[in-house]
Amino acid sequence: MDHADIFKYVVIPVLIFLARVTDVSIGTLRIILISRGNKIIAPLLGFVEVTIWLIAITQVMKNLNHPISYLAYGAGFAFGNYVGMWLEGKIAMGYQSIRVITNNPLEALPMVLRDEGYAVTTVKGRGAKGSVNVIFTVVSRKNVNHVLDIAQMIEPMAFVTVEDIRLSHSGYFKPKTPFPLAKKK
Repeated sequence: MDHADIFKYVVIPVLIFLARVTDVSIGTLRIILISRGNKIIAPLLGFVEVTIWLIAITQVMKNLNHPISYLAYGAGFAFGNYVGMWLEGKIAMGYQSIRVITNNPLEALPMVLRDEGYAVTTVKGRGAKGSVNVIFTVVSRKNVNHVLDIAQMIEPMAFVTVEDIRLSHSGYFKPKTPFPLAKKK
């Protein structure tokens, strides 16, 4: 293989793959920001996303007689979805509402969550099998697993739901530490 063949069969497909991974990852983040009502960053990401896409599709069209370009395009799309979801999970923007429904008396779980700095609202309710207690809290997505671990430890048989919050107004939220990398002792 000469340099021209290496460029056609290796370099161009790798660049197409990387471009698709990048533009699809950006697109995944853009869609999430749109669903959360972000009107500033989402359009900017859209501009970058479509510009990268145009570059990638141009290279595919220039190399229609090389099926490896199609494979690179498709593989980049698939892997880009994975990378976009992974990035969004790492960034963990926004808040989620956690609802815990239990038949047990409300004692330990609300107290522990409040001790951890979370705002908790409790409500008495009626379920299919009688009286229930409902515990509500809204937490940063970065803290959801921590709250779920506490709930599982204290109320292992409780019914738990987690929902995205698009908009919140007022209320109490766990104060942020002045140094985000500082860990609680």
